[in-house]
Amino acid sequence: MEMTETEKSPRGAYAAILAAAALWGVIGLWNRNLMAGGLTPTDIVVVRNCGGMALLLAVFAVRDRSVFRVRREHLKYFLGTGVVSVLFFTMCYFTCQKICSLAVASILLYTAPSFVVVLSAILWKEPVTKKKLLALALTLTGCALVCGVFAGDLSVTVPGILLGLGAGFFYALYSIFGRYALAHYSSMTVTVWTFIFAGPASLVLLRPARMAQALAAPRMWLLAAGLVVFSTVLPYIFYTRGLARVESGKAAIMASLEPVVASLAGVLVFGEPMGPATVTGILCVLAGVYILR
Repeated sequence: MEMTETEKSPRGAYAAILAAAALWGVIGLWNRNLMAGGLTPTDIVVVRNCGGMALLLAVFAVRDRSVFRVRREHLKYFLGTGVVSVLFFTMCYFTCQKICSLAVASILLYTAPSFVVVLSAILWKEPVTKKKLLALALTLTGCALVCGVFAGDLSVTVPGILLGLGAGFFYALYSIFGRYALAHYSSMTVTVWTFIFAGPASLVLLRPARMAQALAAPRMWLLAAGLVVFSTVLPYIFYTRGLARVESGKAAIMASLEPVVASLAGVLVFGEPMGPATVTGILCVLAGVYILR
């Protein structure tokens, strides 16, 4: 699957990253309905990763088998993107949600761009500019406001904070391991191999009886398909394509658009209230993304 000229341009790369953030942002549309149907958050991790792997394998077995050819010494990069990042961040995040408030878990997850900026500066000497620091501050503040961190009623524990920071760190590592892999392979190869590792690794979370009972209804299969296609495979394809053309730090900051889209989806689809803090937070995130253009 070749990139178009638009996708090869920096502007096309920015558009790909923002599209990925938007698709990740609407994941709640699928997750809420799947959980209402009997799946747990860990079940959804299995559905996402195994479903993503199955879809990508099926498509590229027919379309372009060259993506399956990688060198053995490079498998460590996909172990990093698929297991260390995709699986570990999800496990830390959901566990954090169980012992802390959702707001705390969310904002700790969005420390990820900070980790990416620091690691990118150390590993690749990416410049830490005033513009990048301002964008980072704006997006982090905006995420905190959107997640309701300043609204009170927060449940915080030391293990929860450590798990939340772990989620942010592992989430950040996709941009790091992904950059190493992209030095040798196309964005599609990186995406496919990420899920080749993430899918089987997720089976440690599988509870077959519970999964079979919940997925007995045809509607649940349709919801699971929507989750896999629109909020798993496509956003990872878009983000990895963008990452191939944009500094890791910039890409991670731009992906902070995700909670903004999630908040707007909650308002439009589920009728959730939008107060002044949420509006201010959205504007902060948009301002941070805008100055990185």
